[in-house]
Amino acid sequence: MRIYADNAATTGMSVAAMEAMMPYLCQYYGNPSSLYAAGQKAREAVETARENIARCIGSAPREIIFTSGGSESDNQAILSAADVGKAAGKRHIVSDNIEHHAVLHTLEKLKKEGFEVTLVPVRENGIVSVKDIEAALRDDTCLVTVMYANNEIGTIQPVREIGDICRMRGIIFHTDAVQAVGHIPVNVNVDNIDMMSASAHKFHGPKGVGFLYAKKGLRLSNLIEGGAQEFGRRAGTENVAGIVAMSVALEEAVRRMCENTEKLLPLRDRLIEGLSKISHSALNGDRNIRLPANVNFCFEGIEGESLLLLLDDKGICASSGSACTSGSLDPSHVLLAIGRVHDVAHGSLRLTLGEDADAEQVDYIVKSVKEVVERLRCFSPVWRDLVSGKAKFIL
Repeated sequence: MRIYADNAATTGMSVAAMEAMMPYLCQYYGNPSSLYAAGQKAREAVETARENIARCIGSAPREIIFTSGGSESDNQAILSAADVGKAAGKRHIVSDNIEHHAVLHTLEKLKKEGFEVTLVPVRENGIVSVKDIEAALRDDTCLVTVMYANNEIGTIQPVREIGDICRMRGIIFHTDAVQAVGHIPVNVNVDNIDMMSASAHKFHGPKGVGFLYAKKGLRLSNLIEGGAQEFGRRAGTENVAGIVAMSVALEEAVRRMCENTEKLLPLRDRLIEGLSKISHSALNGDRNIRLPANVNFCFEGIEGESLLLLLDDKGICASSGSACTSGSLDPSHVLLAIGRVHDVAHGSLRLTLGEDADAEQVDYIVKSVKEVVERLRCFSPVWRDLVSGKAKFIL
């Protein structure tokens, strides 16, 4: 049995998205900036996609800027808000300590340029307190950036409440919604969002394309110069095929969201219940306020990398955290932020189910993880010390 359970890292393209993009690779391949018919055909496709995406998130079409993906969108949003703040004499930014590195590294860059950054710690369940965010705000705060849903532990943040506070205080609010868009309801107006990042390959679109929502009236700073594309806010010939496929994938994801959630929630909970029966294990993140397909566990006495390799031998694709940090030997900053110690954080496993998952697959995953954990613990000197009493169990 082969099971792909790493959909938070990337999803397979939907048939509808692939079929939609093919004509713009082979037949309607004109440059959308060209005036002749072939170029205008491509331009029409881009603008139709913009309208469709805007409808899916409750925005106006001109508030959608096409980018290469979530990381570029995060960078442009944060750096743009910083430029607006700097012009107004405001150099303070508020975020939290479990953000994606596309956010955290951009904030580190701004600190070197004289900005102050307050990272509000999340609680043990992986959710940031609205009161803590509000308490961190200052008169010179120019931006609050809090992700919609965490890419590792799947916790959903109180975005609407944070956005409401920011709106009352006149502070720009950005959210990295890469893991949320297409999976849970997102409406930029209802959620009081000023800027939002999204990436197509997280909801069955192609890699290398995404979008940034920027509320009308916000001044964006260009990351890329060289052309007037995207209303002069993102230079470079548009990825027409990718944009078309992204819009189709998002429309499909939004249309099937209720159906998918109704199917995935019981499977997610079945997986959590099964893995919870493994001794000295713990679920990471809130039990209920999490994405419908995300399960993240720590197992004491083992290394996550070995766990992944042995699960791969059993036909299961999983991860030990964010795909962007999976090559690192350092424990997840997200797990450390919710209070996991280094040794325990190293033994983490992230499973993110796809819409094609079923109970048989979930039961196979549980059985396989149990077998692999037991096997690894047999060879682990750390586990021997724990069992013999030389060291104390944490989980």
